[in-house]
Amino acid sequence: MPSFEHHGATIYYEEFGQGFPILTFAPAGLQSVIGVWSQPSAPVNPTTELVAHFRVIAMDQRNAGGKSRAPITAQDGWHTYTADHIALLDHLRIDRCHLYGQCIGGSFIFSLLKTQPERVAGAVLAQPIGRVGAMPPVRAARFNAWAESLKDHPEATSQVLEAFYQNLYGPGFVYSVDRAFVSKCQTPCLVLAGNDEAHPFAISEEVAKLLPDAEFIPEWKTGAALTAAKARIKEFLAKHTAA
Repeated sequence: MPSFEHHGATIYYEEFGQGFPILTFAPAGLQSVIGVWSQPSAPVNPTTELVAHFRVIAMDQRNAGGKSRAPITAQDGWHTYTADHIALLDHLRIDRCHLYGQCIGGSFIFSLLKTQPERVAGAVLAQPIGRVGAMPPVRAARFNAWAESLKDHPEATSQVLEAFYQNLYGPGFVYSVDRAFVSKCQTPCLVLAGNDEAHPFAISEEVAKLLPDAEFIPEWKTGAALTAAKARIKEFLAKHTAA
């Protein structure tokens, strides 16, 4: 199985196709694993849609229910995942790539862009997560479902999990970065809008307006709009591969 270890974590990944590399981050929140790309919740599956011209890399995020594992601490946050992503690129000896992420993948992308922008030629953010308004008084159901799956992590006490939750979602907006960073981010981005509570349209729209070099697709999930969006994604990636 293709995996590697770094700083106590074991990270599992798979590769599809050949060409300029694209590192992908699947949807499903903290349960983001490779298999989610083939589910209906991902209208565009980069591991099949983009392999004709690109080397597509997919991964199981740490402790997401797949094959990537790591200890859980109260200090974990977006930077922890970003360290995994950078370590994977280093392991594969990839100096420059595209990023493609859906749902939580948007926050993963922004965190990587903040940490190592020089490695990213272009990024596609499909229905990025975000929050409009104040943080709800109770934890999100999806986080609690993930926490319930951690039966073999005795270190993940209620206090550790609460600290981790606050580290991830306390900041608001798109969670991993603030508006000031997005407004100065020079990486070309293609934003595909969200349309529900976890992926608010207002967040996608604001992100696209704040980014200095962004394209925006307001509808993309079904029918003719999905067909057009798939073509647009390929055009965007090809353009910025050449650049």
